[in-house]
Amino acid sequence: MENKERKPVYYSEYLQLDKILNAQQPESDKEGIRADDEMLFIIIHQAYELWFKQILHELGIVREVFKQTNINNSTPDIYNSLHRLKRICTILEVAVQQMGILETMTPLDFLDFRDLLRPASGFQSIQFKMIEAMLGLQYDQRHGKEYYLSQLTPADVERVKKAESELSLLVLLNNWLERMPFVKNEAYWGNSDNDFWTAYRNAYSASLGEGEKQNLALFDSLFINDGDYPEGRSFSTDASRNSLFIMLYRDHPLLQLPYDLLNTLLEIDEQLSMWRHRHIHMVQRTIGKRVGTGGSTGAAYLRGAADSHYVFKELAELTSFLLPRHLLPALPESLVKDLGYFA
Repeated sequence: MENKERKPVYYSEYLQLDKILNAQQPESDKEGIRADDEMLFIIIHQAYELWFKQILHELGIVREVFKQTNINNSTPDIYNSLHRLKRICTILEVAVQQMGILETMTPLDFLDFRDLLRPASGFQSIQFKMIEAMLGLQYDQRHGKEYYLSQLTPADVERVKKAESELSLLVLLNNWLERMPFVKNEAYWGNSDNDFWTAYRNAYSASLGEGEKQNLALFDSLFINDGDYPEGRSFSTDASRNSLFIMLYRDHPLLQLPYDLLNTLLEIDEQLSMWRHRHIHMVQRTIGKRVGTGGSTGAAYLRGAADSHYVFKELAELTSFLLPRHLLPALPESLVKDLGYFA
């Protein structure tokens, strides 16, 4: 079969710059009002939506990896997933820094065109809601859930609900952690792994100061007494145990990659929190106590979301139960060998 010559790619056509560079239609221009900063406002938000699209693309790839029933920790899949999660962190860092460009617009500059935007609002960003859902933020955990879909078109409501109905990264992460064999494996621990948790509890209890003794009750419910495991948690007992084990023994070669992955998920939560708090300060500086253009309570709504929309908070909570390395219980030699890639 004869090879046909491929048509040359032209820069502006490849990037579809005609569409992108003509996609800014300031409302102030339509009304014949001079509002020089509306162009900046539009471009900033368009840039955010492009970054959100890239985050959704990366999350989709990672979720497909974790949907597999068996993932070897040393395969390219885990490396690829970690790489993409780290990319999401970098994108979110840019999103936080990008807020600084928007902050060059003064409150008076914004007032020149603000009323022309109603009821459009960043609250209507479908992609951001989808990112939260794909990560694992559940409807019941949302701040202002009673009206967070109220301003969307029926088609966009369906897009968000579809994202919420799919397996989130949080659920898939739980399933992956449950399958880890290191803490619950008779080959290492005999008939019970409870000896490890009993030894660890004793060392942990001895390390607690007077103001920390209450941590022991939660430790027991999470790691010792199966029947007392708290309801409503995203992670199962096995997933919580394996997460803590990974954090404790992360220096072993086979656990370095899983630890890096868990730590990167915490970084994503942190960057999202920084973006929300930067947004709060920007809104307070720009509109004060006014309501948002979409009818929300403005900075007050953003503050409530910032305080409650942590997806991987159960991972962060596990740091309460860490011990310094010299106090960690010794692992069975067979487990140390398997965690070290030894032949």
